[in-house]
Amino acid sequence: MQQTEKLQLKKYKQFLQRADKNKVLKALPALNKEAFEKINCLDCAACCKNYSPRFKTPDIKRISKHLRQKESDFIDTYLRLDEDGDYVVKSSPCPFLGADNYCSIYEVRPSDCERFPYTDEDVFIKRPNITLKNAEFCPIVVHVLERLM
Repeated sequence: MQQTEKLQLKKYKQFLQRADKNKVLKALPALNKEAFEKINCLDCAACCKNYSPRFKTPDIKRISKHLRQKESDFIDTYLRLDEDGDYVVKSSPCPFLGADNYCSIYEVRPSDCERFPYTDEDVFIKRPNITLKNAEFCPIVVHVLERLM
């Protein structure tokens, strides 16, 4: 990470620590909408290329049914347990990410993927470490932080 990126993250961290939570929560829906109108996730897909969502039991059931696989086969083929005991994809990029940055299971994707990057949720302000991590690679998070500041 370059020096300017480190300084930017430090600035974001300070902002998140001092921010008026109620004011931020009020602003998030409009800023989230604005960010998604300006930034196309398909241009980037850094989240799918470098990180894995958690696959919770309902996600596994839904996706394996969609793929017409037994849940155990789906887990064996695509997932591993991480250090927190969560199921995540075995490899990066995500095996469901196409060369065109489209997700082959988009309609049934994990809830973590559907909610990402949490720029319209209280997670954004209540779990600043997640927001800061996401700011390292997600232009939507950066856009929302910049507009809040």
